[in-house]
Amino acid sequence: MIPKQQLAEEQQTGALPAAAEQDSWPEAANQLLKLMMARVNSVLLGKSELVAQVFAALLAGGHVLLEDVPGVGKTLLVRAIARVMGGEFRRIQFTSDMLPADVVGGLVWDGKRGELVFRQGPLMANVVLADEINRTPPRTQSALLEAMEERSVTADGETIRLPQPFMLLATQNPLRDDGTYPLPEAQLDRFMMRLSVGYPSEEDEIRMLEIAPQRLIPEFLRPVIIPEEWLRMQRDAQSVHVHSALLTYAVQVVGATRSAVELELGASPRATRDWIRAAQATAYVAGRRFVVPDDLKITAEPVMAHRFIVNDGAAVSGVCAADVLSRILTAVPIPSAITEGGRRR
Repeated sequence: MIPKQQLAEEQQTGALPAAAEQDSWPEAANQLLKLMMARVNSVLLGKSELVAQVFAALLAGGHVLLEDVPGVGKTLLVRAIARVMGGEFRRIQFTSDMLPADVVGGLVWDGKRGELVFRQGPLMANVVLADEINRTPPRTQSALLEAMEERSVTADGETIRLPQPFMLLATQNPLRDDGTYPLPEAQLDRFMMRLSVGYPSEEDEIRMLEIAPQRLIPEFLRPVIIPEEWLRMQRDAQSVHVHSALLTYAVQVVGATRSAVELELGASPRATRDWIRAAQATAYVAGRRFVVPDDLKITAEPVMAHRFIVNDGAAVSGVCAADVLSRILTAVPIPSAITEGGRRR
């Protein structure tokens, strides 16, 4: 936990923004969250919007898929987040010869005890980096399904609970790269958000070259909270108020994806749930106790686009999932009962 004096000092130096507006969360929780993001932003330069999106997904209890070309900072981002959160961090480097037992764990022979004992896999951690997840075949990818949804693993008929909190952040190379396997639809549906890091701006890349190398190493970051504090933040984020009219709006948008002529597969009920939770967490990151329409607009594409399957006819015409979603969001009106601030007239 960060002492109050240090929080005040970092706020005065500009590392921590000022206290939030009316209807905000308690100052201490708001400061801690902003301090965590500030420290991650000090390592991954110029990506404050991406960092806020990742924190929102994790606060909502979801998992994140980072898809981009090599070398833009995907692994760096995850390592930095793991450092500021505290708790246990493990990295799984997926390869083509990896087996499910290498991820989940399994029974091994203990010569001293003369019996089979369970050896824990690398999933037994608070923050897990699944690096280059699409370098391994679908059989091994599917080993993560139970862990991502149920927060448990099953080995030799026994169910073992994972540590709490449990957060999986996976990196993925573009599917055009050699030696990659597409993730199964069931697994994609379990990622709350799919995000792209993108190349840095010219100014940020110059700044990266000017800064001393050790300042860009996540392992030099100090933890801000302990896992129990993060669990409390997750509970707070999930208690953010959502107007009933916004719930109706979300269901209408998701329903439209299921009947869209360009799509073979639209959003699932899990996507609807994740979208609402992501909007709540986005409001929490912004320091609000209620969801506004922009929270849903901002999170729509990261939460839903990766769950769609575009049919062949639309794909040949150059239509992508994001295009379909954009059309639907434009066509479905925001409820008139909602005004700025997310409240009834």
